[in-house]
Amino acid sequence: QLHPVEAGGGLVQPGGSLRLSCTASGFDLGSYTIAWFRQAPGKEREGVSCISSIAFVTAYADSVQGRFTISRDNAKNTVYLQMNNLKSEDAAVYYCAGRWNPQPTFCTLDVSYYTYWGQGTQVTGSS
Repeated sequence: QLHPVEAGGGLVQPGGSLRLSCTASGFDLGSYTIAWFRQAPGKEREGVSCISSIAFVTAYADSVQGRFTISRDNAKNTVYLQMNNLKSEDAAVYYCAGRWNPQPTFCTLDVSYYTYWGQGTQVTGSS
C-alpha cells in the first residue's frame, strides 16, 4: 500500500510562507494523482489542491487560489505545496492523499476519491 508522508509544517505568521512536501518510499508517485487536504479543529476536511499524475493538471480551492502552488518532481518522487501569504484561517493539519490514476489529466478535490492518506503535518498560525 502507498503510504504518503508529509513534512514541512510549522509555525507561521500572517503573510509568511511554508513549503509542504509529500513523499512515499517504494512507490512511483508519478503514477498517482495527489491532493492536499486540510482539517482545522471542529471543521470538516477540505480539499486544498490537487495535481494529476503526468500532465500536471492542477486545481485549487478558491480560498487558496493565487497564494498556494502545487507541484511535483517525479524524479524526486515528491509533491510540494508552496504556501505563500498565509492567513490565520490556513492553520490546520495538512494531509497528502493519493490514488493510482490511469488518466493522467485528471485530479479532483473530492475527499472520497482518494485511497491513500498520510498522517498529516501541522500548520499553526501565530498572531
